[in-house]
Amino acid sequence: MKKILAELGKFSKFIAISLPVVLSVFLVRMQSLAHQELVAPECRVKKWDIPVSLTAEKQKVPLIQRLPVTCCQDDTSCLDEVLYGEISDKKALLSAIAHSLQYLQTTNSAAAYQNYQVAGITRDRVFKSLQRFRELLLTTNSATELHQAIEREFVLYQSVGKDTKGSVLFTAYYEPLYAASRVPTSEYRYPVYRLPPDLNSWSKPHPTRLELEGADGLQGAKGKLRGLELFWFRDRLEPYLAQIEGSARLQLPDGTQTAIGYAGNNAYNYTSLGRQLVNDGKLPLEGITLPIILDYFQKHPQELNIYIPRDRSFVFFQENHGEPAQGSINVPLTAERSIATDKSLMPPGALALIRASIPFANPTGKMEERIVSRYVLDQDTGGAIKGAGRVDYFLGTGKLPGDRAGITVSNGQLFYLLLKSKN
Repeated sequence: MKKILAELGKFSKFIAISLPVVLSVFLVRMQSLAHQELVAPECRVKKWDIPVSLTAEKQKVPLIQRLPVTCCQDDTSCLDEVLYGEISDKKALLSAIAHSLQYLQTTNSAAAYQNYQVAGITRDRVFKSLQRFRELLLTTNSATELHQAIEREFVLYQSVGKDTKGSVLFTAYYEPLYAASRVPTSEYRYPVYRLPPDLNSWSKPHPTRLELEGADGLQGAKGKLRGLELFWFRDRLEPYLAQIEGSARLQLPDGTQTAIGYAGNNAYNYTSLGRQLVNDGKLPLEGITLPIILDYFQKHPQELNIYIPRDRSFVFFQENHGEPAQGSINVPLTAERSIATDKSLMPPGALALIRASIPFANPTGKMEERIVSRYVLDQDTGGAIKGAGRVDYFLGTGKLPGDRAGITVSNGQLFYLLLKSKN
């Protein structure tokens, strides 16, 4: 996509935003969760953090090789149990694996892995690891059996995180659903734009958001964006949020749906609206989330024309005609099974294990956080997703994924699974 957040700062593609948000770009880190304990102390330190013995090595590379984590007794959060539940998520994971296998056979993947900085991680090894994991996924009958097979056959490469101890900040992103029109009307006034065909010939630095669309978001036809309008929205904030997420599904007035996805950007880093509001004393840092930010602008809509222009980054779109949201490696994203990371550091398309506290809706609709382990595919990136200590988790399309994404922020761990070299 996701993110786009492809150099929206994810989500280059910001996410590169594509590309790579969870509305992650809006989020200001929640201090109340900064030190949340994921499991009992003996498991948290001995099982999940990077071993102290690797201190010297972990200063040099983003990933450190270690043995698979042995589950603590009665710690079900160590296992990806939803793969074998009454409503199995196995089909979704198999689909995500198929997309990564497809990517790993492309010339783009060959180029991405040609000079990969972590010794031992090659495109061929990532490909074979995915193939073997798929076999295990199809032949095992429980999460425990799968985990035991991984302990026998795989090694883990753990992200050094933001503190060199393995601590990774997790946010989440989603594909929003908005009402939009192919033509401007008195109701649909705020456009998103196609990629300018002459963008590469624009003088540098490129025009900023303010210079491209004006403070009110309605001045694009007076400058370089004239004639590039793709769709029009009713609300000032919606096209901006679509840029943050890197994609959007659109409900058109005739009842049909289509989708837009990331096509390029103006090469500026993303500036967080949440951070700007905090800096100006409009909102407290403690506990800030996307819903709080959106509520502020609902109460103070006139301030959108003050804060949105402060973000100099600008994303261009292409119509995807209803195709699923795509990640930065140009494969469809899978809800709960795709992540966005910094692709200058992490292996694209690779199989990963994430462990973090994620919000889920209970039967009453109330959000509850649960510590989970999930096998995922690294298929996206984002401008706000920088360094070894950041992951953006794709939650799907629509309101519920958006509600969950807006409050997702926790510390956890990120591991990549590779077959042992003898295999």
